Amino acid sequence: MKKNLIIIISVIVVLAGAGIGIHAYLNRYKNLVYFWRTASVDKGDVKVTVTATGTMAADTTIQVGTEVTGLLLKEYVDFNSVVKKGQLMALIDTTILYPTMLDAKAALDKAIAQRDEYKRELVREKIELDNKVAAQADYDLALTNYQTQIATVESMAAEYKRALINLQYAYIRAPISGVVIERTYDIGIMVIASFSTPTLFTIANDLTKLQVQADVDEADIGQIKNGQDVDFTVDSYPDDVFHGTVNQIRLNPVTVQNVVNYIVIIEAPNPDLKLIPGLTANVNFRVKVHTGVLRVPANALSFEPPETYIDNAIVIPDSIKRSIEVRIQQVANKIIEEQPFSYIWIKKGDDIIPVRVKKGLTDGIYTEVSGEIKEGDLVVTGLNSSAASAQASSTPSGSSSPFMPKFQHKNK
Repeated sequence: MKKNLIIIISVIVVLAGAGIGIHAYLNRYKNLVYFWRTASVDKGDVKVTVTATGTMAADTTIQVGTEVTGLLLKEYVDFNSVVKKGQLMALIDTTILYPTMLDAKAALDKAIAQRDEYKRELVREKIELDNKVAAQADYDLALTNYQTQIATVESMAAEYKRALINLQYAYIRAPISGVVIERTYDIGIMVIASFSTPTLFTIANDLTKLQVQADVDEADIGQIKNGQDVDFTVDSYPDDVFHGTVNQIRLNPVTVQNVVNYIVIIEAPNPDLKLIPGLTANVNFRVKVHTGVLRVPANALSFEPPETYIDNAIVIPDSIKRSIEVRIQQVANKIIEEQPFSYIWIKKGDDIIPVRVKKGLTDGIYTEVSGEIKEGDLVVTGLNSSAASAQASSTPSGSSSPFMPKFQHKNK
């Protein structure tokens, strides 16, 4: 009898211990403390942009060359020289051109003298013909000589004009006012003008107005419009943001490494002359911009708390719990569809509560939201860690019950 009593008591003790362990195991999630990552709801700008790279260039660029062959004798300007329209920039050797002009002038003077002589003969022949002293044939010959010499004079005048122009071409003058941004030849170089005109200088008309020639991918070109605002940076001034406006979308495609690009011209004011031609620009086209709106980090819209928190949170209504559970299941099954409304989680004390919001514009970093939220609210963007609030005090150090959670540790 005594032996049976001992067995019964032992069984009761074992069952009681097992019950305590099972109860602790089933309630382990209720003791968890969560550490949430949060961010403040703020007001700011949400910008949808298209990115591209481009090159700075002068708004108007003129190449100055020569149409005559000769030795480059003098240069009166250099890189970065400011020139006025008509200003002398360089001189081609005139050793041959000047005598050629003088020779053409002498030939013209000789032709004019011969023409005048033929004219006097024609007058005499006319008088003699009228007085029946000369034959008609003599008059006709005098007239032919005079008319022929008129044509010769015109030809000689053209030769003289051509020689004079060639001489003038030896004096290289600025066709526009601007800044010399390139000098190709040095003094003493023989410049040969044959099938193409050699470029001696390049003049930028006005460096206070530059342009960016941006290469835009064919996938993005449909979002680019004339008049669109543009922000861009250059490596020379990494902390400065420059602004411009789309002026032209060139329809001629340019294929680079099997990628079709289109050149977009952006007008960029440069009043401080900080920008210079040739710089590489990192361009952001403002496709759509909402300013001064409530915004949250984009990942706040995709955050879902652990199911264990949703199951045990008292502050979450059952209807919202069911909606969240359905959403979690849809995310898991990858069948969720984009909806204009969503839930974000706002931290209130130690708890977080879901707030239904309407989504607006998003740029991948921030998302515009509206609803029952205000600036300064703490929105949850992620979970750092979770821990059990305490371990059972009856569990000796270094040992554990098989019915207790093994991941418990003290809250930090």
